[in-house]
Amino acid sequence: MTVPIIHMENIKKHYGNVIALNGVTFDVAAGECHCLLGDNGAGKSTFIKTMSGVHKPTEGSITLEGKPMSFNSPRDAMEAGIATVFQDLAMIPLMSVTRNFFMGREPVKGRGLFKRFDIDKANEITMAEMRKMGINLRGPDQAVGTLSGGERQTVAIARAVYFGAKVLILDEPTSALGVRQTSNVLATINRVRKQGIGVVFISHNVRHAMAVGDRFTVLNRGQTLGTARKGEISASDLQDLMAGGQELAELEGSLGGTI
Repeated sequence: MTVPIIHMENIKKHYGNVIALNGVTFDVAAGECHCLLGDNGAGKSTFIKTMSGVHKPTEGSITLEGKPMSFNSPRDAMEAGIATVFQDLAMIPLMSVTRNFFMGREPVKGRGLFKRFDIDKANEITMAEMRKMGINLRGPDQAVGTLSGGERQTVAIARAVYFGAKVLILDEPTSALGVRQTSNVLATINRVRKQGIGVVFISHNVRHAMAVGDRFTVLNRGQTLGTARKGEISASDLQDLMAGGQELAELEGSLGGTI
């Protein structure tokens, strides 16, 4: 394995007496998809918010390309090359794909009082970047709200890649998608990896993770239960780890095998 782009060592996050993360170690290398799996309440959301600068860890260290990092805000993380695509996508449905793609980072032309949004350049870039991700838009002025869920995910991913993401964190990107849309998003993830970007795939869906993942780390109650490479663990074993397989087995025994 090459040197990780980002390495998080022994990350702990406390909210008063509540321990959300209790010593999580995780990393991702260039061109790798490292899946972080866990059921609801496992600590996945807290972890990615810590990685993306929303929260500061109570304890632990973060290094980016070998350099110690301390993010005071999500903007700090973004400027360092850590981009997060959350489930809500932060898009405005009635605005065009181009406007959503460049929101807050619009290319301009002219100077001084004559400075204005360079819509032609923005449209050209948007269409080109979406084609790279396998999406052919009807036009750059197409409203984001007319796209499928998978296409909207792809817009968000393409935007992050275009603006220099070194690490792309995807928060449950397939959770609300149908089979075909899911397939398209997983194909997009593969395209991103081939560009040398490290992908952190957060999910509770083992099948989707197995389709694109190189490594799998299971999170349970704020702690990691181990990391395995592709081919070292089966989907059913991963599922058991996520669900607390030992606990289920004990419960099944106490109920006489009725689960």
